[in-house]
Amino acid sequence: MQWLVDYFGQIPSSHRSAILVGGILFFWIIEGTWPLFGYQYQKWKHAGVNFFFTLTTIFVNFPLAFILVKSSTWAVDNNFGILHIFPNLPYWVQAVAGLLILDLVGAWTAHWIQHQVKVLWRFHIIHHADQHVDTTTANRHHPGESLIRFAFTTLAILISGAPMWIVFLYQSLSVVLSQFNHANIVLPRWLDKFVSLVLVTPNMHHVHHHYVQPFTDSNYGNIFSIWDRTFGTFKTLDQQKIIYGIDTHLKAEENSTVSNLLQIPFQKYRSATAENLGKK
Repeated sequence: MQWLVDYFGQIPSSHRSAILVGGILFFWIIEGTWPLFGYQYQKWKHAGVNFFFTLTTIFVNFPLAFILVKSSTWAVDNNFGILHIFPNLPYWVQAVAGLLILDLVGAWTAHWIQHQVKVLWRFHIIHHADQHVDTTTANRHHPGESLIRFAFTTLAILISGAPMWIVFLYQSLSVVLSQFNHANIVLPRWLDKFVSLVLVTPNMHHVHHHYVQPFTDSNYGNIFSIWDRTFGTFKTLDQQKIIYGIDTHLKAEENSTVSNLLQIPFQKYRSATAENLGKK
């Protein structure tokens, strides 16, 4: 376990980049070989839009990374946070507890709130507007949303009191699992039933990208599926019945061009249609 602490405590930026790029390439190949949906679309053009937002996410987070380091260092130095209530825990216990707290606050809660607060939802629409969800969709976030998620990650670090090795471990797992559960693949039902008891699977997260409520407002998890099961936001839907996108932005010129996607948070707000609100 010590090797894990040492490695993620000082993980080079090049290795973190390799995890991001390697994950995309791996799941890109898998979904190209065994796709859930045989999309009739320009895959590289679609990826280009999503790669643009991947880069903006990196550009937003990179200069702010020192805040995460400072927050973690301060929490550790001052014994602040849940992990410090019980000192001298084995590393594996620290890792599990830290990952659970970081995922709950930094991912699930952040995601849930974005669906509840109109001004935050405006930024999150960009992610949901993708009508061809695949592994590149995982990093399709408006720069404004990247700031929102960064704030929640910082809060999660302070609440948990997680040292940097747990923070970097969490971020690495978060990247890979997000690419996995957005990938255009489907697990065999028996395997999904088993894996989704703990982890968010593509079968589970695809439901979240169905274009109408209440499915849009379900399955918020990123790493662990237990939060949706615990808070009653877990839903299932036949994978073949899923239609990706969001009912308020179904036109291609609105959901597949970078210029309009950047403007969506500042355009007139559109509510879900009465026909689709609560549609099952």
